[in-house]
Amino acid sequence: MDDQLKPVTRTADRERDSALDLLATALAEGRLDAHEHAHRSRQALQARTSAELAALTADLPAPEPSARERDRKDLREWLDEWRYWLGGAVIMSAIWGIDCFRDHELTYYWPLLPLGVWAAVLIAIALWPRNEEKNGS
Repeated sequence: MDDQLKPVTRTADRERDSALDLLATALAEGRLDAHEHAHRSRQALQARTSAELAALTADLPAPEPSARERDRKDLREWLDEWRYWLGGAVIMSAIWGIDCFRDHELTYYWPLLPLGVWAAVLIAIALWPRNEEKNGS
């Protein structure tokens, strides 16, 4: 009865290719022998649903991301942090502007210090070598 309630998702060629790549990696790492790899690969090519495909790779660890994928993720996170910085700059500048308007006087732009420190940290993160680069990996 439960099987009828679960939606069945048809698998796509891209998903099959990913599963076959994972199986090939497992073969290269020695996690699967040649016979089991061939058997699972045949089943992957014949799989009709995502669940059938997932069952073939469920006992295999996810592959380590490549250096390019890690770099792309790091860049995305770094750019996200700059967006947060910009949001902080807008909020702090608004507070400073409202305060100046209320006092009818331009005062020292105090957001300069926290924004400057935050920007310096972000720049240092971009310039500082990563642990794997220090170790020669």
